[in-house]
Parts: sequence; C-alpha cells; structure tokens
Amino acid sequence: MERNLILALLLSSVLFALFLFVQARFFPPEPLPSPPAQAPAESKPAPAPPPRVLGPSSARPAVPSLPAEPPEVPERTATVQTPLYRAAITSRGGEIQSWVLDYRGQKPMILPGLLGPSGLRILRQGRIPRIIGFRLSADSLKLDKANPQGQLELVGDDGSGLRITQVLRFQADSYLIEREIRVENLKAVAETVEADLSWVAPTQWPKEQEDFRGPRPIHVVNLAENAFWARREYVGTTEKFEGESRWVAFESGVAPIGQNGVYLTALIPKGPGMKAFTETLSERNAGQGKDPTAVAIGVRVSIRELSPGQAWKGTVLSYLGPMEYDRLTAVGASLEKAIYFGGLPMPESWASRYGAPTFPMQWIVVPTLWLMHWVYSFIRNYGIAIIVLTVVTKVLFFPLTVKSMASMKAMQALQPQANALKAKYQKEPQRAQREMMELYKKHGVNPMGGCLPMVVQIPIFYALYVALSVSAELQNAPFIRIGTVPSGIPWLGGQCLWVCDLAQQDPTYVLPILMGVSMFVQQKMSPTVGDPRQAQIMLFMPVIFTFMFLSLPSGLVLYWFVSNMLQILQQHYMNRGGRSPKVPAKEIKQKQ
Repeated sequence: MERNLILALLLSSVLFALFLFVQARFFPPEPLPSPPAQAPAESKPAPAPPPRVLGPSSARPAVPSLPAEPPEVPERTATVQTPLYRAAITSRGGEIQSWVLDYRGQKPMILPGLLGPSGLRILRQGRIPRIIGFRLSADSLKLDKANPQGQLELVGDDGSGLRITQVLRFQADSYLIEREIRVENLKAVAETVEADLSWVAPTQWPKEQEDFRGPRPIHVVNLAENAFWARREYVGTTEKFEGESRWVAFESGVAPIGQNGVYLTALIPKGPGMKAFTETLSERNAGQGKDPTAVAIGVRVSIRELSPGQAWKGTVLSYLGPMEYDRLTAVGASLEKAIYFGGLPMPESWASRYGAPTFPMQWIVVPTLWLMHWVYSFIRNYGIAIIVLTVVTKVLFFPLTVKSMASMKAMQALQPQANALKAKYQKEPQRAQREMMELYKKHGVNPMGGCLPMVVQIPIFYALYVALSVSAELQNAPFIRIGTVPSGIPWLGGQCLWVCDLAQQDPTYVLPILMGVSMFVQQKMSPTVGDPRQAQIMLFMPVIFTFMFLSLPSGLVLYWFVSNMLQILQQHYMNRGGRSPKVPAKEIKQKQ
C-alpha cells in the first residue's frame, strides 16, 4: 500500500513539472498594456521643489538614475594673492595646492606629495575614498585694502547622486579661510554620506627634502570641547583620535627645529555632525600596504540620512599662519591655547579639579608679549626692544635686588663667626643652629633675605624667557643693521651686519661667548656665602651655560647677556656704595 502511494506521488510531481514546462514554452503570458503617452502641449511637468536644509523627509518626484562615475571635470587652478600670503586652489577637491606666507620672508607651508591637504573626500562603505572634481567660479583673486574680501565657489558631484558645493572665503588681513560646504541629495532614495577634509604631514622628514625651508610640523595639538588645556603630542608618537573637539592642528617650526613651533595649521569644525580626527597613514588607508610614516589631522562629517531633495550645510575654518597671540584670539574657538606658555606644578587636587597638570603661565607671559610689541611699535627693532624690556624689569626690581645683595654681604661678613660656631658645637648640630640664628638676629640679618627677593622675580624672568621662546615675531628679525629706513632713523634699518635672525642661533657664536664671560664676572663679584669649595665648583657654571646657549635663539641669549651686564652694574654699585651693613668682628666667648 505504501509502495503504491509513493509511486503515485512521484508520478504526480513529474506530470506537474511537465505541465509548467509546456505552458512556459508554448503559451507565454501576454504583456501588460503600457499607459498612453501624454502630449507635450496638453500637460506641463510640475516644477521641482527647491532643495531644503536637512530636516524631515518628504515626497519628491523621481529623477533619472545618475552615472556611477562622476563626470570628467578639467583640472583648473585659481590663484589667491593677499598682502599676507599667496595661494593656489585646485579644482581637485578644492585642495590648497600652494600656500606661501609673506611673513619675515617667504615661507612655504605646503610641499606637494609630502606635506599638505588632501581636499574634500566622499567616503562610501566598501569603496575607495573619492576626491570630487569641481568647477571653479574664477581663475584668480587678488585682495588688498581696496578689495578686502573675496570668495571662490566650487560646484561638483560624486556621480552617485550627490551635488557638493564649496564656498571659500578669504580676507586680505587674515590667514583664515572660511570653507562653507553644502551636500545635496539629488536621488529618489535617502543617502548616508560621510566626507572629510584633512592635512597630512610626515613623521620623519626624508633626506632628499632637507633643503625645504618652510615650517615643519613638530606637534599635533587639539582642544577637546570642554577642556581647559590643549593636548600636545609629537607627530612621531601621535595616537589615533576622533571625537568632539574645538579644533585640531599641526604646530610647526622652521629648521633647525626646536621644542616650540611658531606656525600653525589648524582645522576648526563649525557644523552639525562634525568631528576632529587624528590618524596615521596606515589607519587612513585601511591596510593598503603603505608605510605609516605620515600622520593626518582633519575634520570628518557623518550624515546618517540625507533624504531626497535635502541639503546639509557646515563650515570648516582653516588657519594657516604664524602663532601670533592676538591673531589666534581673534579667530575664536580658544585657538590661542595652541601656544604653550609652560606652567608651574599644581597639587593633584587642583589638577583634577581644573583639568590642567600645571598652573598656566599665560597670565604673566601674555602681558610681557604685549609690552615687547608695544616697545617695538616705537623702536622697530626687536633686539633693542628686548634690551629695553630687560632694563625695565631690572629697574622695577632694583630695590628687591639691593635688599638681596645687602643680605648676602651681611651673611658673608658673619661667615667667620658662623664657622666658629659650627666648629664649637660640631657634636651638637641643633644647638649650633640655634646659636647661629641668635647671631643673625643680634646683627639684624635675615638668612632668607637673600633668597626671597629673588624668588619674587623668578616668575617675571620666566615670563620673559617664555615670551621670547614662543614669539613668532622674532622670525627673521635682525638686530644690528646699517643704512636707512623710511622713518629716517639710520641705525635701525638697512643691511644686516650681525645677528640677522633673532629666532635662530648666532652663527658667529660671539653672543653666547659674551654671555658666558658676563656670567663668570657676575659670579666672581657676588659675595661668597657657604662652603668656599662649593663656590669654586659654581665657577664652572658659566662654561656649561655657554655650551648650552650656543644653539639657543639669539633673542634669548641677548636677553640673558643684558641681564647679566645689568646685574654686574648693580653689584658694582653695591660694592662701591657701601650699602651692606657693617658687622663688627669679635670673638665668640666660651659659654659655661
């Protein structure tokens, strides 16, 4: 019975399959009738609604499918010339192809193929990032006082239904570029869009490009949204980062490079969904086998859903120029915090409370910078401005310096009696200390009097040191020149004779040697307090400092040399003027 049932089922399946084959082969279904065509004269197509800013989705008539590849756009370049820089903007992604600062000489900020931006890229999952070709609105743009502002408009599409528009705005008196980006969806379906703008720099400079005299990146700096302190990392040890940030930047210096840079390449996001990022070349190319010898900083935007007819807008500000405090402050977004002014260590409780490992010193350094620039506005020579600033600080602190020197002279006069007390109470150090304090009290000498006045001056001298270290204005600023300048002052302008760049070391080594000699004379004139053998060891300090200062910027060495010379004059005044108290020499009576 079961056998007959199985045979019947198999036979039914074969007959049903045969029936489907015969129907499909000899009796195909008739096609559905197409709708009648409408005459053009009788009806007009409805006008397409204008594109709208990103918001709730709404219906939109279907549009024809677009090609998979973007249309070929001839590559063009637009030049931008201002009193501060010369630039070239290419139609390939709106990339900045060239940017040469006219600041203390000609300084290129871009080296094609090694250092520079990549232009606007559209990122789609599973595809290679695509750089869009744009049509430029102009071939050149020249800005000056009569024409202070201008803009370039770039329009293109990615070949998959996205129309991208960039408007680049420039100003004659600023190193800032305002880049307004608009992404519009022309397709009949919603799109997920991701795009980025980035700047790439090498972590190791190749030997064949050692003659490049433009600024080279030293640090990657970024300021988180709610942070008080900017994060700084060397380009060679940068960690991957992506998140909310007020800005991300390269801090650069001109070779020979020191620890502090004086030029900045910053990207500032100003739009919804924008994030700053930092990544290495290997991360950026997702395992394409490229050597990770470069690091990229940039701004990335992710638009999760762009409905048909919708448009997204955002702005990215780019700053490419010197790290002048006033200019960075004018940009906004706390960009001035890119300048590292140093700091004093703080207790752990304060550091965790304020989010900073040290107490920031800009409260002292910034007024010092302002004073130096104010002096320069009259003298027009930063070397002379440094000398004037050093003299002013010495005059202000002269009373404290006199008090400190008088205390040291008094301590020196009491040194024989103090040594006698140490010898007498050699086995009783605590009693020897008490007897010495009574001795100082009897003669009106404060053992800390020589230190406290100097401690008060340390923040000011530190501020001067840091101000000269971070001052971009010292770049290519000469010191000793001859000739004339438009103001008619013959000894301030013209041909440079010596120290032609206060931001670089003195190639003749004359200034560091003079500094070392002045330091040696200062130590010899200072009163000796304490162990004489220790004082002899201290005489080696001028030699050590001389070698240290050989490679430091000439502006810093000039400041130190002038400070030493003024200290020598003050010490000579104290020695000749008899300002130190006279201590009578007497024997210590033996106490019962």
